[in-house]
Amino acid sequence: MPTESTFLLAGLFLLLAAAGWALGRFGERDEENPPPPLNIDYLKGLNFLLNEQTDQALEHFLEMVRVDNKTIETHFALGSLFRRRGEVDRAIRIHQNIIARPDLAPEQRDQALFSLSKDYFRAGLLDRAENLFVRLAEGSRYQVQALESLCRIYEQEKEWEKAIDCGQKLETLGGRSMALQIAHYYCELAEAAAANNDYPAARRFVKKAQAGRPRTMRGALTRAHIARETDDYKTAIRLYNRIIDEHTYLIAEALPEIVETYRREGSMSGLDRALRSMLKKNPEMSPLVAYTAIINDIVGISVIDDCVKRYILDEPTLAEFVDLQQLSAQDDDTQESALEKVRSALAKLAASTPRYQCQECGFSSQRLLWQCPSCRNWETQRPASRVQFDTVLQHNITAM
Repeated sequence: MPTESTFLLAGLFLLLAAAGWALGRFGERDEENPPPPLNIDYLKGLNFLLNEQTDQALEHFLEMVRVDNKTIETHFALGSLFRRRGEVDRAIRIHQNIIARPDLAPEQRDQALFSLSKDYFRAGLLDRAENLFVRLAEGSRYQVQALESLCRIYEQEKEWEKAIDCGQKLETLGGRSMALQIAHYYCELAEAAAANNDYPAARRFVKKAQAGRPRTMRGALTRAHIARETDDYKTAIRLYNRIIDEHTYLIAEALPEIVETYRREGSMSGLDRALRSMLKKNPEMSPLVAYTAIINDIVGISVIDDCVKRYILDEPTLAEFVDLQQLSAQDDDTQESALEKVRSALAKLAASTPRYQCQECGFSSQRLLWQCPSCRNWETQRPASRVQFDTVLQHNITAM
């Protein structure tokens, strides 16, 4: 069946054939030198297309059409077509041929450079793409697009300081806020500094991350982690509590850190009181606390164990596998042993299913990714609040 590429190429052939015919029909006439008939090369190219020999048609078209002022837009269209088809080597050749023209207008040269830089980026030749984007970002009409592309390159290469510089230029030129992205760039620098135990530098980066609007909770989490690692437990606990108050879903990240902070401080009774107060204020957090405890194997803390027990006994899907009514009627020791087995099974199931999902594109992952690898948006992932039973249920139905 003809593809989009086939239709586009056919359109290009017919367009050029029609242009040649129109010039011959309506241009200046010379009775002694009548216009030539329709070029046989066009018919040959169309024959390739009709036989769905797209590759041969493309090669034939490239050999047939010279780069001049009348055909340059056709070459740009062909280059774009090759890039979309994944044949970036051909796209690169076309755009390099355009750039090699000595009489190329400045606007066309910038267009060719921008197209070539996109070819390099698509091919994974990031150094070459970066060099061209930097050139275009210095004052061409593609300045904003070049800066956006440079941000993507620096994100991939984890060159966060360069990404910050590009982001700040984009705010000035593009008329849109880059505060969230820039905050995450600073958080990346802060986390790298903290990993190297350079906590003064990490604090400076976090302070810059928190200076903009909107603020990212990642900065608060990083700041709390730094406080915990430098034995400032009171500050760490205060920050974790504030994070959970403002964004309940982050308990999935904060709870293990909170438990570890209280353990280091030697105040597990304080942890129990703090969590009971938190759950009394926000009862809807109980399933997320239980799910987080199951995933991270947090046991032996009375209030968390109670959340897990309620979670298991209230989970309707488990009734497909466990007699919950009978389980509830057991004596305490038998019930505790049975609950532990269910909890262990849930932990294994949760470890094999995605825990986070992007709210923009639906991309799923096992751990929190501050930037979605699929849609490239920042801070769009949210954790699951329950173990996903879809896989088990599907297997159960298939086996019936």
